[in-house]
Amino acid sequence: MSRTIVGLNDPKAIKKQSALLAVDAPKKSFFGDRMTGEGENAEMPIQRLSELESDAGESISYDLSIQLKEEPVEGDNTLEGTEEDLTFYTDTVYIDQQRKGVNAGGRMTRKRTIHKLRDIARRRQAEYWSRLFDEILFVYLSGARGVNAGWILPLGYTGRANNSVTAPDTEHLLVAGKKTSGPGGSLTTDDKFNLALIDRFVAMSGTMGGGTQEIPRIQPVMQNGEKRFVCVMHDWQEYDLRNGTSTGQWLDIQKAAATALGNDSPIFKGKLGMHNNVVLQKHENVIRFNNFGSGSNVLAARALFLGVQAAVVAYGSPGGKQRFDWHEEAIDRGNQLVVDTSCIWGCKKVTYNGLDYGVVAADTAAANPNA
Repeated sequence: MSRTIVGLNDPKAIKKQSALLAVDAPKKSFFGDRMTGEGENAEMPIQRLSELESDAGESISYDLSIQLKEEPVEGDNTLEGTEEDLTFYTDTVYIDQQRKGVNAGGRMTRKRTIHKLRDIARRRQAEYWSRLFDEILFVYLSGARGVNAGWILPLGYTGRANNSVTAPDTEHLLVAGKKTSGPGGSLTTDDKFNLALIDRFVAMSGTMGGGTQEIPRIQPVMQNGEKRFVCVMHDWQEYDLRNGTSTGQWLDIQKAAATALGNDSPIFKGKLGMHNNVVLQKHENVIRFNNFGSGSNVLAARALFLGVQAAVVAYGSPGGKQRFDWHEEAIDRGNQLVVDTSCIWGCKKVTYNGLDYGVVAADTAAANPNA
């Protein structure tokens, strides 16, 4: 009796696993589908640029058009010669290949379970790629690697693919809830994450830059016609927020999220609550430091207030099911099975004229409550 067998290196198996990996990885990622929008009109914190998915090249440049700022001409005064130039600031993201391999062991180790090993390899690789994507995006958005333990990225990581990791500029950095000339120097152990910090950010977002100042103003995410910002804090900052706030206030935060219009939008998935139109999220990969304060010994974390186009990502292979390449190879004269996956991509924080665009960093003291 004849039967269909999809064996080692069969193109059908490779295409299937590649497609499933492209679906699995974004689902497991914090910044995946729920925080990412496609194209220049995407009103999400992460903007995905698709120009290199069909064309050759290693970089994409994108522009910000600055508001007109000069005075108008009054009455019959001559307009000719007073026209204002259109001003654009340009940013660029580069892409490069990243690869990861898994050795599934020898023939007897596998015990002839090659199809199950494909599934296991895909699940482990999906977890790996989602962790890697999140770590890299947190580094770029925060402008620092920090001291977070258990990461794939090494301490001192400075970025990839010719995309520089840039520290927050002074217009887009809050230390202990206030604008400062640099990170961490004035922080004390009492400067913990609280509701006042969220309120200060909201007040800041409505008055910062814009107009004639040529300072990019953070723009809210639009979800179902409602304007929202997203705040991502570390677990220890969440602990400080809960314990520094009375029960009634914390319940009010969660009530605001439960009754909010647009509550079913992607940015609300996994929410802690909402305060002053800021959706509150937490993640263990929020960047931590151990050298803040005047004595360089204050433990701290850098929460992120995210608006539209805080960062961009770009891929160098066709969208959807083909963003990952899948390769299987038998080595040791066919005894060992190696599965390799790769992705051509790049990401960076959006900056124009040396200033951040869609993110405000907020440094607070944050120590392990169980230490």
